[in-house]
Amino acid sequence: MRILNNPGWLNQFEYPYENFEEIPETVFEKINTDLDRAQSQEPLVSVVITAWNEEVNILRCVASLSRMKTKHPFEIIVVNNNSTDKTQDTLNKLRVKSFMERTQGAGPARQLGQEKASGKYILTADADCFYPTCWIDEMMKVLQQPNVVCVYGRYSFISEPGFPRWKLAILESMKDMIAEVRHIKRPYFNAFGISMGYVKEYGLKIGFIKINRRGEDGQLCLDLMQYGKVKQVRSNAARAWTGTRTLQRSGNFFQALNSRISHEIGRFFNNFHSRLPKEKEVSKNA
Repeated sequence: MRILNNPGWLNQFEYPYENFEEIPETVFEKINTDLDRAQSQEPLVSVVITAWNEEVNILRCVASLSRMKTKHPFEIIVVNNNSTDKTQDTLNKLRVKSFMERTQGAGPARQLGQEKASGKYILTADADCFYPTCWIDEMMKVLQQPNVVCVYGRYSFISEPGFPRWKLAILESMKDMIAEVRHIKRPYFNAFGISMGYVKEYGLKIGFIKINRRGEDGQLCLDLMQYGKVKQVRSNAARAWTGTRTLQRSGNFFQALNSRISHEIGRFFNNFHSRLPKEKEVSKNA
């Protein structure tokens, strides 16, 4: 885990553009060249991304995925979740499969994505995140173990003014320790769409929540447990990286930290209780 600064590989994808019109044609050409090299016509893995009003962020995310170094043939699928900005214009210039889901919500969008996927395995990613070159291989290393049906990875925050890297590293260390405890009885609380994988066959049998509601990722993980094991991908090298906008909703860093500590204390004493067969507790957004 990075303690003092962001990883250097992020710099190549942090484009300075604020809207679609600012993106030069040469940027699309470079990313498409990488996409042609990286993607397969016969994928084993489908990387499914949902995007809502992410006309520049989706460019950054896809660019990071286009540099993937993996032994597993893969494809990238982006589901435009009824965006009102120019997300679709960006997608039209990128050589990825894209589809429109008019029903608002990550659940309906992820459901369409898995229905359109060609791979045996699905990895979910978020449109505003960056993925290291080893991400697919590290996720698949665990997902392909015997009797494993679902995995989830770890993620880190990109530092910015007010949220220095050393403070974020403390938060992430606490988050990882809590995840270890939660995994004992309720691993689905740790499953976020930012970095999650599962066997498509079982995902299609269950399906995502088809209304606009949080927790579609955790709910799928919970339901997948009837078919096999859920495991963590603990590799720090495979961490997804995201901005701090979810933390900023709580205010400054210490307000965000206090909010998460209070939330986890409330959950802690339930972690060792037996899970009811039809329990419908689900994860909240990262």
